[in-house]
Amino acid sequence: MATRRPLRHGGYWLAFAAAIAISPLTFLLESTMVSHVLIEIPLFIALGVMAGRCLQPLLQRLLTPVNGGGIPGILVASFGLAFWMIPRWLDASLSDPMIAAAKYASLVGLVGIPLAWSWSRLHPVARGVVKIEFLSMLLRLGWLYLISPDRFCNNYLLSDQVWLGRGFLLLGLVLSIAWLVPVFFGSRIGSANDTHRTSPTSDSRQVQLR
Repeated sequence: MATRRPLRHGGYWLAFAAAIAISPLTFLLESTMVSHVLIEIPLFIALGVMAGRCLQPLLQRLLTPVNGGGIPGILVASFGLAFWMIPRWLDASLSDPMIAAAKYASLVGLVGIPLAWSWSRLHPVARGVVKIEFLSMLLRLGWLYLISPDRFCNNYLLSDQVWLGRGFLLLGLVLSIAWLVPVFFGSRIGSANDTHRTSPTSDSRQVQLR
């Protein structure tokens, strides 16, 4: 019974992803280049992550020798995400239903699930390298979409491409701040929390002494 519950929950997330893939929501998300890349793609990756977390306890023995240290899974997820960042295939997914189905399935199965199985296994240094590479990809793509005078996707206007470039740069800036704040101020925040936690006990001791 205990082994069926994670399998059932993982199946729910996969069924939810399949329901979104065949729903009119995808047409709405793919109506603009910004929502296609910055909302739809992360959405299917997140659903894959949730399914992977549910299924991981069942496959722990199989994953340990194959995905040691989490590096193989992260490589699979990185290549899967980079593939759908190529404008040619992003454009093709709008006109070919088979490629669209491959996009949904690969974002869930080759990006989200391996990410869930691998991120916690990575060494902190390796996590930092992955974050730096992801930020550099966002900044490179954002700069490229902003300066290019030509359209990369035939199904979208040049203005959509410019807005996506701005979105990449904004997302890169936000993630940089979110990831750098704990690095520079984590110790101060932790010491402040420790002081706040210990202050009630010190006050109570003073009251007892009095």
